[in-house]
Amino acid sequence: MHVAGILTHPAAMTLRPYRNVPIRATLLNWLASTAYDASDEIVGRTEQYFPGFLTHDTVVAAFRDLRPMLYWAVAPFLQDNHEDVCEAAGLAALILAEHPALAEHRDHLAVHARHILDTSSDDHDRCVAWRALKTWGHDVPDPEPIQEEPWNWGPHSDGRGDLAPPF
Repeated sequence: MHVAGILTHPAAMTLRPYRNVPIRATLLNWLASTAYDASDEIVGRTEQYFPGFLTHDTVVAAFRDLRPMLYWAVAPFLQDNHEDVCEAAGLAALILAEHPALAEHRDHLAVHARHILDTSSDDHDRCVAWRALKTWGHDVPDPEPIQEEPWNWGPHSDGRGDLAPPF
């Protein structure tokens, strides 16, 4: 909630050193990443291996309940003038909108999903946009070169698993 609360602060438009990206985009990307970790897809996968992972008194369940409030904090930046902020807000909104209370916003968000599909160079972001459109019943292009990351790929892996050294 703190991150969502500071999105509107003028200092959030300060550019990050060496990246030329506003801090606001970084904060929105963090919200998107956190929302993805609590998404239906990830929670469903985790529940397969850890039954009871999503009981009513867990941090993940509490976060999932906050998705409508987080959406309203993110939504004003869907039309931001800075492309990085706009894309990060779109990605966060797409993920947050899987909450049933936000279903009425999905058709509007489809425009943002298509924009991410058309312009983003990040395969994960494009995959999130493609899945949102497909889940919401929109026509989607063939899932061309979207590379999904297997769970066993490490940060230095070439795709063969974590047993391979990073050199």
